[in-house]
Amino acid sequence: MDLRVRKPVSHPMPEIVAFVADLKAAFGEQEIDEAIRRGKAGEPTFYACENGHTVGTATPAQTNFWAVDRAVRDRHYCVGCDGSCVGTTNSCRA
Repeated sequence: MDLRVRKPVSHPMPEIVAFVADLKAAFGEQEIDEAIRRGKAGEPTFYACENGHTVGTATPAQTNFWAVDRAVRDRHYCVGCDGSCVGTTNSCRA
């Protein structure tokens, strides 16, 4: 029988462990454990990656998401605007 004392093994994801501990303190252990359990079961409720290790289920890639074009970014607010100037080169005259 081998009676050597084993060294404690450091966790492969130490930053995630600390983060999860903070989440449990803030939101409750049961809620976070449930999210992690569901993530491990294939739902995109929890996913973590650190040091080449992953756990949980990542969210699907965003293939259809809202993108902002220059026209939207350059738009300004006009008091009393009814929206008729949207999509045109004219500013509203409200």
